[in-house]
Amino acid sequence: MLDDISRPPQNPAPQDGALRPSEAGAPAPLIDPFQRAITYLRISVTDRCDLRCAYCMSEHMEFLPKRDLLSLEELDRLCGVFIARGVRKLRITGGEPLVRRDIMHLFRRLSRHLDSGALRELTLTTNGTQLARFAPELARLGVRRVNVSLDTLDPDKFRAITRRGDLAVVLGGIEAARAAGMQVKINAVALRDLNADEIPDMIAWAHGLGMDMTLIEVMPLGEVEADRTDQFLPLSVARQRLESRYTLTPLPDRTGGPARYVRVEETGGRLGFITPLTHNFCESCNRVRLTCTGQLYMCLGQEDSSDLRAVLRASEDDTVLARAVEEAIARKPKGHDFVIARRRPAAVPRHMSVTGG
Repeated sequence: MLDDISRPPQNPAPQDGALRPSEAGAPAPLIDPFQRAITYLRISVTDRCDLRCAYCMSEHMEFLPKRDLLSLEELDRLCGVFIARGVRKLRITGGEPLVRRDIMHLFRRLSRHLDSGALRELTLTTNGTQLARFAPELARLGVRRVNVSLDTLDPDKFRAITRRGDLAVVLGGIEAARAAGMQVKINAVALRDLNADEIPDMIAWAHGLGMDMTLIEVMPLGEVEADRTDQFLPLSVARQRLESRYTLTPLPDRTGGPARYVRVEETGGRLGFITPLTHNFCESCNRVRLTCTGQLYMCLGQEDSSDLRAVLRASEDDTVLARAVEEAIARKPKGHDFVIARRRPAAVPRHMSVTGG
């Protein structure tokens, strides 16, 4: 069985967008209207989550009926089409991806592209609640890195932010991932009145365990009960506060996403900043997002999408699917139009859990 096979460590990944020598004869990557090569696909496998983070979704969410979701086999087929056209990194997201039934079947299928060398990296973003259960098999299948969304180390704050979560369960999942040999990165949303004063200590904790950390600004995706202007903390302000305690040295590092990194000299660790509102990160965007219903979004902050589910179910010919993907990429915009303003509707009506984190 594929999931019983241990995978030897892989070679370090080349710079994003660069091909390995064995890929020299691969099809040219998808190119958008601004000459950006699309080499990174983020796939939401479910809109469901076992937490209800206050900045992400409504407390009483209405989730999609299961019949609307792509099957795992359909997700695998679509990923294969993207990989054949130059995508080299896949990130599995949600909602919470590990709550999807039989999700490891998809990871087992996708790992064959790691074996062939067609795929450079298979990874996921998770809230960590299910990691203790799945980390060993994920590592055996070639998942080398995992992003864990965690906004506080205070159990009471954690329950307040997530509305139902148990911090100890998430910390246990992080430890299981580390024990399995995976590199863990902590993603924390900067929340003005909830965790702003805790950020320096979270950095020290993450770096003390050898984990990178990334700070993220609140994004205006989907309507939630709270006013996001009350939650929003500009990372320019957070960074200024950090510089009173830490020495931050800019780094040229890129991991395929929008983060810009610094080294925290006092801890020796790496800290990323994702700033969609205070500093647009679109100029080097190399990614697109596929929802669990087969909608391909060329930009997180725009509503234009392409219905790949309809194409997929209408034809078994992958060249037809590939043509639909190419046509969608040809509409990829230069950037998003995120704005947060009091009493203003969300910039994009769909929730992050629908699009994929």
